Amino acid sequence: MLNSFTRNYEDNSTEAGFQFTFYCDLCQDGFKTTFIESEAYKKGSLIRGISGGARVVGNLFGSKLGNLGWSVSHGGDVLSERFTGMSPEWHKEHDKAFEIAQNEARQHYNRCHNCRLWVCDADFNEDEGLCVECAPRVNVKVVKARSDRMMEEIEEKAENGKFFSGKIEGKTLVCPVCNKPSGEGKFCNNCGANLSKNVCPSCGASVAAGTKFCGECGTKV
Repeated sequence: MLNSFTRNYEDNSTEAGFQFTFYCDLCQDGFKTTFIESEAYKKGSLIRGISGGARVVGNLFGSKLGNLGWSVSHGGDVLSERFTGMSPEWHKEHDKAFEIAQNEARQHYNRCHNCRLWVCDADFNEDEGLCVECAPRVNVKVVKARSDRMMEEIEEKAENGKFFSGKIEGKTLVCPVCNKPSGEGKFCNNCGANLSKNVCPSCGASVAAGTKFCGECGTKV
């Protein structure tokens, strides 16, 4: 049985070689070690096809046994079943590769002196020697508190402020000459007709140029 510096890891080894993924106990981000090719596999000394197909599939069918980084204590029996049929040479290589992988992975993890969890560099407070759960970074907390307060002030100003409450209407202007969308200029985009508004002689309402009757009172323009 393999002895790891952390229980939170996954064995991705196959008959062709060895690779392991170690996970942070807080954020569960993983670090996958460098793949090490099996010399026994290259020499063709593996015993294949034992126990109903003992060929090993990487990542155990693409999962982690339903859990992030299954541990040796929970996966020892499964490990032995997965690797049934491998030659003694392969198993020796596997144990040696695991030691190499641990030395590589430990450079990216730190153990909290309070909760004893193994965490990645992002979740470790170097100044205090503890994980960020046990000893949050002060500068991060200050920035977060300042940002929260800023958002509160913005929301308070929005609630107390006065805003435009009138109706906003939008409609497409149609040229009275060609009956096509005229745009918003003084002249029609299609026929060039003058779109300057006139005034109804009866009610004083604005009437578009070319209009025959006032839209407010019906007076002929």
